[in-house]
Amino acid sequence: MTDRYAGYREFVDSRGGALLRTACLLTGDRTEAEDALQDALVKAAMKWPRINRDGNPEPYVRQILYTVTIDRWRWRNRRAPEQLGISHDRAVEGDPGGDVDRRLMVSAALAKLTPRQRQVLVLRFYEDRTESQTAQTMRCSVSTVKSQTRLALQRLRELAPELAEAVGAVPLENGTQFENEVRA
Repeated sequence: MTDRYAGYREFVDSRGGALLRTACLLTGDRTEAEDALQDALVKAAMKWPRINRDGNPEPYVRQILYTVTIDRWRWRNRRAPEQLGISHDRAVEGDPGGDVDRRLMVSAALAKLTPRQRQVLVLRFYEDRTESQTAQTMRCSVSTVKSQTRLALQRLRELAPELAEAVGAVPLENGTQFENEVRA
């Protein structure tokens, strides 16, 4: 690689795993996540000198990943997700497989959401961004982030009630419940 791409390989080596995890949460499918990440990294490589000027290219690369994920969803004819027949019974305390079951359950629940709803939950709860940071990333208003978050959580409660039972729910002041599943 030439000096023009100095630091690109190190960036991909050090942050590729975290970016892939985010892509998996956004797409709900590891193969699609790998493809989306590859597309995002190719786009980032083409603009590397410009995005690495300040020495912090990750926010820009993440933005590319979010855009690529939504674009792929818009333009691709999706097939129904395959059912693995996973038992969603509550894990026994101290059961190391319980974490894996819970993660699979979260992935399956996120796959039931629209890409925009998945994106808002991943940004808000997995990446722990504020509403304004999420709005900036999604290129929408803060009120849109709030409403999308509310709708996504409501849809999760309806489509995956076993998730709230498996990970527990935290009651909020207004009497509703907020599931911690997206932070797992």
